[in-house]
Amino acid sequence: MMGHVFFGVACLLATVWLFVEVLNASESNLKRIRKVSFVAAIFMWLAFVVGGYWYVTSYGADKAVILKGPWPFAHSLFMETKEHLVIMLLMLATYLPIAAASNLAANKDARRVVLWVAGLVVLLAFTMEGEGGIIAMGVKMGLLAK
Repeated sequence: MMGHVFFGVACLLATVWLFVEVLNASESNLKRIRKVSFVAAIFMWLAFVVGGYWYVTSYGADKAVILKGPWPFAHSLFMETKEHLVIMLLMLATYLPIAAASNLAANKDARRVVLWVAGLVVLLAFTMEGEGGIIAMGVKMGLLAK
């Protein structure tokens, strides 16, 4: 589970780094922008695969604890939301290297697209982190209620 969190936070940090680099796009940092955008996408895919594996193999027991505990909304609202938002986050993070392939130093519109996509990735990643915390707290509350 910690791998899922680690790769998610790494994606978030790489995307913030990318955002700042794109704000200061020039010929000298285009190569770094492209590398960081690719790293952010890779981290997102790793978070997705590790989290998906955990979800398929282990979440069933946690779900049962959550639903029988005092915070059933941790699953019914937050996990359900997370399950659907992750697809948007995955698509946006995957699009980052594609959008960053343009000459962002010369193309203001392409730079704006990358900034918007990176901003959305950061916003969704923070949302996912919060939802994950509420889900984990739902498990703890369910275990404490026994």
